[in-house]
Amino acid sequence: MEYTRLGTAGVKVSRICLGTMTFGREADEEASFQILDRYVELGGNLIDTADVYTAGASERVVGRWLAQRGNRDEIVLATKVYGQTGSGPNDGGLSRLHIMRAVEASLHRLQTDVIDLYQIHRWDPTTPPEETLAALDDLVHQGVVRYIGCSNLKAWQLSKYLHIARRDGLTRFVSLQPVYSALNRGIEIELLPLCADEGLGVINYNPLAAGMLTGKYRRGGPMPTGARLEAFKMYHERYYTEGALDIVEAFVQAAQERGVTPAQLAVAWVLGDPRITCPIIGARNLEQFNDTVQGAAIALTPEERAQIPAIAPSAWVGQDPVYGAR
Repeated sequence: MEYTRLGTAGVKVSRICLGTMTFGREADEEASFQILDRYVELGGNLIDTADVYTAGASERVVGRWLAQRGNRDEIVLATKVYGQTGSGPNDGGLSRLHIMRAVEASLHRLQTDVIDLYQIHRWDPTTPPEETLAALDDLVHQGVVRYIGCSNLKAWQLSKYLHIARRDGLTRFVSLQPVYSALNRGIEIELLPLCADEGLGVINYNPLAAGMLTGKYRRGGPMPTGARLEAFKMYHERYYTEGALDIVEAFVQAAQERGVTPAQLAVAWVLGDPRITCPIIGARNLEQFNDTVQGAAIALTPEERAQIPAIAPSAWVGQDPVYGAR
């Protein structure tokens, strides 16, 4: 496993991030532990979760694994805040009140006293960004959080947070977690150039486009039972289109010609953009993980990458490619 800096921060992270959205849902605890063990065995050190994944079960699984393995200091632990965690009016969003409550709950579930990378999960239109950043800055100074990051922001929203942090002398984001794959390239238009200019790391999710780029979804074929596109309407609407299926068919062929699996090629394609720090790989079992993670070992030249079938970035103009169902 190779390592790189997270943007301009000093912390080093592996070129593959392990996503845990499946833990406690598609992957039971035994399968989750197997995936975590294999990831660390390969040298991975960045584990990403969120307080709303499976109603907190994902964080609990990761916390129990950390406690049993006793390797907390080897891991860069990342989680997120924003989503509704209860029925009350202050059980969600990015207010100071919710952030302070949410971080305590995440620390408890993760069985740790510090979160390495605490990320806002999306933009909160009801809370002033100054309030959000001041709360996050306090957590950093208290030693509860080491770095802060963000996810699912548009370029103007990220710019606003960065401007306020610079203006007010507050802790700034070190990373962005956006959706990005050969079927969703919207961030190439504004977000990737902005992150490169501001020195933010990019930890992208959905490198397999919710499984579309594995080739398991076939035109006219049945929807695989329990598949991501079946479980999430947003993913189905986003990816299961005639144009996307055309690209997927050509993408699968390109993988076959190279002697790799489509999942491996999808990861390699993402890593082929030098602005990407690391893609997030999730899996429901060890076999899936062992397949996908091998994409990190495939190096594509810019010329090779350009020949691989992918949607045009301009296809996302006028749409919202930023926020996903995670």
